[in-house]
Amino acid sequence: MEPRNNVTFFVFTGLTQNPEEQKVLFVMFLLFYIFTMVGNLLIVVTVTVSKTLNSPMYFFLACLSFMDVIYSSSISPKLISDLFFGENIISFQSCMTQLFIEHFFGGSEIFLLVVMAYDRYVAICKPLHYLVIMKQRVCVALLVVSMVGGFLHSVIQLSTIYGLPFCGPNVIDHFFCDMYPLLELVCMDTYVIGLLVVANGGLICIIVFLVLVISYGVILYSLKNLSQEGKRKALSTCGSHITVVVFFFVPCSFMYARPAKTFPIDKSLSVFYTVITPMLNPLIYTLRNSEMKNTMKKVWRRKISRSD
Repeated sequence: MEPRNNVTFFVFTGLTQNPEEQKVLFVMFLLFYIFTMVGNLLIVVTVTVSKTLNSPMYFFLACLSFMDVIYSSSISPKLISDLFFGENIISFQSCMTQLFIEHFFGGSEIFLLVVMAYDRYVAICKPLHYLVIMKQRVCVALLVVSMVGGFLHSVIQLSTIYGLPFCGPNVIDHFFCDMYPLLELVCMDTYVIGLLVVANGGLICIIVFLVLVISYGVILYSLKNLSQEGKRKALSTCGSHITVVVFFFVPCSFMYARPAKTFPIDKSLSVFYTVITPMLNPLIYTLRNSEMKNTMKKVWRRKISRSD
């Protein structure tokens, strides 16, 4: 079904209209994107080729890094290109595609973080049953459930906005296509639609965030039964997970768990969870995980020595 509108393309206002600032931001975001790609792909390749990182925790970590690669690639290249060329134009179909991909992989990542919390709960609270509970097929099934959850979330978002009439202004006060800035351009009353968007996006963020807080609360409480070495390892792993959860969910909850309106701070917050968080995830997980760091060194030393 074709959307009922006269708009064939949108124009982004971007992060700034100042040419000098655009040059600085271009270099900065290009470096951020390179670090994001290198860091996350490094984790995916290391976990894939390593024979020691074969636990469910690393399987889910590699999946999270892969999702970060796709999620970041749906937004950052267009942002970098716009800053360099100053075009800031996106076709209607490309806008809808960007919206679908970012919500698909962003939503999948949200559900995957719940799965990772469950994995840590089983590992710390039920260590003797860990390998029985977290079998390979169970891990794959949990990953599929996360992806299906992200897909359904994205389909609902896309179907909500796609058929709406865009018959007037086509300037999006943002640097990428997202629900609230797009709703501002719809030429009809969007109050009820805004409530549906909040229910689909905001409630997911809040409910999942509360589930994660409770989960890690239970995990941290159970640490009293572990040895000092066990506590140290568990705290190191859980600390990484909690840091990622806070970085992702605090801005996400502010953005979507509120009335469907745009605010001046939205762009800055969006930069944080669309550009910076995917870049920080590899650093957070590798710097706090000695096993991952050591394996990376071994794997890449082996690769370099073979190439020589």
